[in-house]
Amino acid sequence: MNGPPPAGPEPRGGDLVRRHRLSTRIWHWTNAVTLLVMLMSGLMIFNAHPRLYWGEYGANFDTAWLDIGATTDGRGTLRIGALRLETTGVLGVWTDPDGIERHRAFPWWATIPSRYSLADARIWHLAFAWVLAGGLLVYLLWSLANGHLRRDIHITAREWRPSHIWHDVRDHARLCFPAGAAALRYNVLQKLAYAAVLFALIPLMIATGLAMSPGTDAWAPVLTEMFGGRQSARSIHFLCAFALVGFFVVHIVMVLLAGPFNEVRAMITGRYRVPREKAPVP
Repeated sequence: MNGPPPAGPEPRGGDLVRRHRLSTRIWHWTNAVTLLVMLMSGLMIFNAHPRLYWGEYGANFDTAWLDIGATTDGRGTLRIGALRLETTGVLGVWTDPDGIERHRAFPWWATIPSRYSLADARIWHLAFAWVLAGGLLVYLLWSLANGHLRRDIHITAREWRPSHIWHDVRDHARLCFPAGAAALRYNVLQKLAYAAVLFALIPLMIATGLAMSPGTDAWAPVLTEMFGGRQSARSIHFLCAFALVGFFVVHIVMVLLAGPFNEVRAMITGRYRVPREKAPVP
């Protein structure tokens, strides 16, 4: 629960309680829009050179570990190492709204802007990068001040036990969601996921984004060196972006399974209906 512990008796199933603080709700929706814009503009930037490398350098004739393109006979392909997949119609080769076949990595509906423009994509990407970095800093400082990180994200020694983690994994696999007051607390899998996003994925996105900038060499060359070169930073940036996409997909699935109306209402108004405990089977 992202608010202070409720006074009086512990909430029971069916009670309407305050769950998410205003700061959490604002940061959640701001981040949702920011990450979507950054992802879509980032895909347009990737379209300018749809290949990923390790090390300091990478160009057309260097060996890429990932590339998205088209074959000479007009088929779209995705190659990751030695694995090659045909992706015609989705990646590499696709048709735009005017019925024109395009040979670019990501289709028009997945990018900002939808037409090819590296310059515009960079403007969108960098503008929202400031929103992402500033929002993360403010949110973390505010969460330290109000105790949210200590109360809701901190993983206790008991929760680190393999048996405890495995118990939560089994419950999730069986779609057994907590009820009553337990539903107001993050389980260990939620804590691990949120901690990974807050303290690993988003900071890595910001750091690798800076490391890719030639201007960073002027004031912090050690940052690019720390990631093994500009191309390595670009690859890590791309992998973190799709790790965030994976987190988003799992997050949406869990919201749908847990009850979308109640979950979304809690993130808009802060109010949450505590799930009722199921009656024991006779």
